[in-house]
Amino acid sequence: MNYSFYDFMMLVGSLGLFLFGMKTMSEGLQKAAGNKLRSILTVMTKNRFTGVLTGVFITALIQSSSATTVMVVSFVNAGLLNLLQSVTVIMGANIGTTITAWIISFFGFKFSISAYAIPLIAIATPLLFSAKGKRKSYGEFILGFALLFMGLDLLKNSVPDLKSNPEMLEFLTRFTQSGFTSVIIFLIVGTLLTIVVQSSSATMAITLIMVSKGWISYELGAAMVLGENIGTTITANIAAIPANISAKRAAFAHTLFNITGIIWILFLFYPFLNMVTNLAEFLGFGNPTLFSLELNAHPEAIRIFSNENGVLNAQEAAYQKQLMIYQTSTSYGLALFHSMFNIINTFLLIWFVKVITRIVSFIIKQKATDEEFQLRYISTGLLSTSELSLMQAWNEIKSYSEHTQKMFNLTRSFYTEQNKNDAVKLFSRIQKYESISDRMEVEIASFLSKVADGRLSEGSKHQLQKMLRIVTEIESVCDGCHNIARTIFRRNDQEAVYTKEMDDNIELMMSLVEKALQQMIDALENDNVSDDEFNRSSNTENEINNFRNQLKTQNILDVNAKKYEYQVSVTYMDIITECEKTGDYIINIMEALNQTSNYSS
Repeated sequence: MNYSFYDFMMLVGSLGLFLFGMKTMSEGLQKAAGNKLRSILTVMTKNRFTGVLTGVFITALIQSSSATTVMVVSFVNAGLLNLLQSVTVIMGANIGTTITAWIISFFGFKFSISAYAIPLIAIATPLLFSAKGKRKSYGEFILGFALLFMGLDLLKNSVPDLKSNPEMLEFLTRFTQSGFTSVIIFLIVGTLLTIVVQSSSATMAITLIMVSKGWISYELGAAMVLGENIGTTITANIAAIPANISAKRAAFAHTLFNITGIIWILFLFYPFLNMVTNLAEFLGFGNPTLFSLELNAHPEAIRIFSNENGVLNAQEAAYQKQLMIYQTSTSYGLALFHSMFNIINTFLLIWFVKVITRIVSFIIKQKATDEEFQLRYISTGLLSTSELSLMQAWNEIKSYSEHTQKMFNLTRSFYTEQNKNDAVKLFSRIQKYESISDRMEVEIASFLSKVADGRLSEGSKHQLQKMLRIVTEIESVCDGCHNIARTIFRRNDQEAVYTKEMDDNIELMMSLVEKALQQMIDALENDNVSDDEFNRSSNTENEINNFRNQLKTQNILDVNAKKYEYQVSVTYMDIITECEKTGDYIINIMEALNQTSNYSS
């Protein structure tokens, strides 16, 4: 074979440039419009149809269904989307990703956009060095767009030429002449290729090139396209590995949705392919099957089509031009097949969204250690009346405080956990709680800001200000829990050994913080703090402060007495100090509630 290792490295490098361009383009646009995309996702998913349209729009915009599905999985993990909403967005993402095939078909085969790649990079370069973040992000988008098509052009030229390497066609014919078995084989090839390169867009480009080079027929290219729909689900499933149970279910729903589509399309593969072929001719794209038929029917077709030195007579030149038209028709046919399959599959399965969610919930069962986080009482869509919205937000704040208590209990368990593997798992859960608490704070505060724009009584305005303060302080309590856990992690990493007295002191300090937390949750439940209750909380806070001061003094004496190393005392006192700070945040919440009680009276 006239194909060297250098040629192979050129092929791999071209694929790498294509993938890097796709990644850079997608990330650049996500940075430039990230907040808007997130807002669209959370607002436009209140029914199945707007959810699908949202998935189509965002995926068509950022040119990556993987990026959309990973974003959806992360939102489900943070509790901002439920499983039902996530499935509809993922369905839309499958349609949105078909835009890539149309772009490649139009730009990559009709004319060479790679000739404009360098000027595009020239436009992108000054933007990349801009002080403004948004301009820099748009610069990354333009640079990624240019690199993507440079990679595509190089990829086309790096693929082995059948005229120079006829044995390549002989190798492929072993798998292309087995009827429906060949369809299954190339479906698997498309799946595996997408899993390896982690991009259905890259696999689509490779498929279009393989068909345009005459390696495989139009129908086997369509089979590879089906495989890409399965392979692309792996990215979301990988992203969901460290996530919670809801995120895992959302990722698996993506897989189930695509596999269900593949199953029904395989039963109707040839009729569906004929329908797409007829539709392509009706739309003026030409017959997508003619290119492979011509290459197989005429022995000289490959030689004439691959001729690059221009030594052709008038008849051969006309035939070459005709073959190029057929080639373009084939690429349009595959893009149309990709789009039609995903549109019809979505239209059929959108009515069974609830069934899909029940199936994935049955298959991926919730364990005792799994937590599902989502906004239970408030909606990021249309608001209720302002007064009713305040009630919904208050219920959400109470739920938020309960998660905070669970986070502190996990932190206490983490301190006493002796098994290293279990300790790592506990710390990972605490980190998830921290990430979720940050998102919950933003969502509740954003909701309250919208409520503030409505018509409120003076009492309700004061209530809203109090709620905003409480949300901020609850998030600070979560930060305190996270800081305690990080210090414990540092202690474990240093393999520091505490004395029994130190362990007892930390246990007593944590018990005082837990007592303060319970008083806070009881007060939030009643939305009221009497003077007696506030005095009890103040007494608990004073106990925490006095105990911290006592331990600081005792620690200096113990270090001087060589009871333990100074390095051990650092993490020990950090835990005590973080517990005391957490107590401060709790008493701030109690003060806010007490001020409201006094205001009301």
